[in-house]
Amino acid sequence: MKIRVNGQDVLLEKELTVQELLVAQRAEMPEYVTVGINEELIEREDFADRKVRAGDSVEFLYFMGGGSFGKVKAAKAATGKEGAA
Repeated sequence: MKIRVNGQDVLLEKELTVQELLVAQRAEMPEYVTVGINEELIEREDFADRKVRAGDSVEFLYFMGGGSFGKVKAAKAATGKEGAA
C-alpha cells in the first residue's frame, strides 16, 4: 500500500499502527514526535492502536521552543559584548 510520510511516497506491505510506522521509518526522537494523519493530530496514547491506511498522508512533527537567538544577537549588538544575553 502507498502512503505519504513527510511529503515522500512510501510503500508498505501492510497496514501499520502509528507506533509501528515510527519504528519502520526510523523516526528521530520518537518520544517527542507528534503525528498527524490527514491533517488530524493523533493522541500519543492512540499510537499503538491507530492504523495507517492506504492513501493516508502522515506527518512527523517536532515542536521546537525558541526565540532566544534574536534576543542574544540584539543584546550583543546593544552592548558590543560577545557574552551578553
